[in-house]
Amino acid sequence: MSLLRWFRRHALTAAAMFTMTILLLPNLIVLIYSFNKPNGRFNIEWTKFSLDAWTNPCGTPGICDSLGLSLNIGITASIVATVLGTMVAFALGRHRFRGRAGTNLLVFMPMATPEVVMGASLLALFLNIGLSTGRTAILIAHIMFCVSFVVVAVKARVATLDPRLEEAAADLGAGPVSTFMRVTLPLAAPGIAAGALLAFSLSFDDYIITNFNASPDSVTFPMYVWGAAQRGTPVQINVIGTVMFLIALLVVVGGQLVGSRRARQRA
Repeated sequence: MSLLRWFRRHALTAAAMFTMTILLLPNLIVLIYSFNKPNGRFNIEWTKFSLDAWTNPCGTPGICDSLGLSLNIGITASIVATVLGTMVAFALGRHRFRGRAGTNLLVFMPMATPEVVMGASLLALFLNIGLSTGRTAILIAHIMFCVSFVVVAVKARVATLDPRLEEAAADLGAGPVSTFMRVTLPLAAPGIAAGALLAFSLSFDDYIITNFNASPDSVTFPMYVWGAAQRGTPVQINVIGTVMFLIALLVVVGGQLVGSRRARQRA
């Protein structure tokens, strides 16, 4: 009887730990093999420990150029998509207007459309309007599909905001702009930050839509990894992947610590 009670008490924790282990195991493998020095072209068998890839992450031609392009497009696309998505989310969450239901449907469509279909459709659109493939086409494509994810994240946050706080600010003499900047925007900031991080992750990681709209001189990091996998995977790919994962982990942990500290201060 005590064993059954212990299992009921710890079953959820055990399931969560098991799930997290499965999710983090590939990242651990990538980290381990970033210190490997393979004999051949493929970094799939452990040979010996080495720091060569970490001391020279740009040792493979083209890898840092593709990384820089992905970072440039990802940051720009996430900023533009966050601004546009935040405005759309507030409009959908706070106002009733003609075409609101249709707008909600249009926002959902990019998330439900297969990436192959979206990539081919965007390529056809760009060619028909005379826009050549390349960095500009990739940036526009990334903004278009990232906006939907930002809208969903911010809209969920807007739906939980207490309108009485804004009413109290108005009663105290604050104007619409001041109320938005001092009350509404800080309260919606976690949702906006989540949408921005999600947009950057989707943009940086995208391959299918990017491949449709890329040109020979606009090879992003996912495209470089795919091409390298055909002829040999350099260890520097594992190094860059590990660094990106650690940065994302630090951002998440930092956000949790800041949130916990603010919660303690309010208490």
